[in-house]
Amino acid sequence: QVQLVESGGGLVQAGGSLRLSCVASGFTFSGKAMGWFRRAPGKEREFVAAVSLSGIQLRYSDSVKGRFAISRDNAKRTVYLQMNSLKPEDTAVYYCAAGPTTTPTDFGSWGQGTQVTVSS
Repeated sequence: QVQLVESGGGLVQAGGSLRLSCVASGFTFSGKAMGWFRRAPGKEREFVAAVSLSGIQLRYSDSVKGRFAISRDNAKRTVYLQMNSLKPEDTAVYYCAAGPTTTPTDFGSWGQGTQVTVSS
């Protein structure tokens, strides 16, 4: 079965950086687009970033564009999210996801999440 395991979350001061990782198993990793979503306290889950099968096509939400970078290593079955210039409003549980395309509504497999907390 599909398994997505996130890591790399933690507590960081505003302006700092974190790198999230997600290791996938149970499916053909190179055959799926991968993405990151987040859910802040009291809010709905929102799209953050996505990367195509080849790693060439990238998609970002406006709120993270220019600060976050998504990438993937198909040999390691891993997708990354480099987060720079973090803001308190980036505080959320971050989820890794897999889907057929980079369209946010296409993602249907989810990890359990990793907590990111940004202090002001």
